[in-house]
Amino acid sequence: MPTTDIAPAWLRHVATELPLQLPTDVRDDWTARLHDLLDEVPYTAGLFAVHVWQAETVLPLLAEAAQEGQAAVFAAPGDLHRAAARGRTPDQATWRTALTPMLLHLYDAAYDRAGAYTEAHTGARDYALANGFSATEADGYGHEYAQLSSDANARACAEAHALALGPALARAYATDECEAYAGTFPAAQLRAVVRALTEHGDPAPATRLAEGLISALATSRP
Repeated sequence: MPTTDIAPAWLRHVATELPLQLPTDVRDDWTARLHDLLDEVPYTAGLFAVHVWQAETVLPLLAEAAQEGQAAVFAAPGDLHRAAARGRTPDQATWRTALTPMLLHLYDAAYDRAGAYTEAHTGARDYALANGFSATEADGYGHEYAQLSSDANARACAEAHALALGPALARAYATDECEAYAGTFPAAQLRAVVRALTEHGDPAPATRLAEGLISALATSRP
């Protein structure tokens, strides 16, 4: 990424990952616009742009894609990000309480259920065939096993990510430290957001996320 000397690590990570997710016909233009923006105005210290991006783009897109009744998990984190952008940074425990339900939802939504289901079904069906089941019985066994295992694995994946990521994000947000936020692997979080939005039918999630990041960075001008 250009202008690495003035961009914090978290922004370098995100700005390296985002073009990989963008359609090829907009990738170069977006990268050039980001370059021009960072050249024009030095980046402001702290996580102001992160809070604006999360509150105004990332969380609303996830809430929009959530099934009925599930969008509420994004309300509390959004409120905290807006408060932090106004200079009223909540403490670590408050962040942790708000982030945990949101992370559980995000990583459950981002889990590759279709791929996991297919793999589990194939393995269970082949096992059943090798142990004397008829083709019909083996296929039914495979579907039953795949349903149980993919749902359980999705929950386990979401819980593991929330357990590992929640405290780290809460600490970074509460302290407003760019390096601490970079240590939470924001590029990997971005991939999870893109996957979750794609799984729920958003045709161009990365483009909307990229435009939101440009807007958030523009508002952080000194």
